[in-house]
Amino acid sequence: QVQLVESGGGLVQAGGSLRLSCSASGRTFSTFGMGWFRQAPGKEREFVAAIRWVGGNTYYANSAKGRFTISRDNAKNTVYLQLNSLKPEDTAAYVCALGSSTWNYDYWGQGTQVTVSS
Repeated sequence: QVQLVESGGGLVQAGGSLRLSCSASGRTFSTFGMGWFRQAPGKEREFVAAIRWVGGNTYYANSAKGRFTISRDNAKNTVYLQLNSLKPEDTAAYVCALGSSTWNYDYWGQGTQVTVSS
């Protein structure tokens, strides 16, 4: 089993920045990759960014390119999401996920709320 705990969310003005963290514990030795998703009220969950655990290849949704950066610290089993130039439409619960062997995510965190005021 793997446990994921997110942190770093909060209230920020438009144009501001936040850094989200997701710490993984448990059976993380076979991690394939980790990703960030977000879900706004009344909307479906959407992909934001992902990173391969070995090699560090990164992938972004079009809405995240140029503004968000995903990174990882393998030694700490932690993945980060740097959010810059935030917009009100970025307001959502941000959830991290872990895939053990493929991009089919096996484990999900509880989420951290990001609220961007205009």
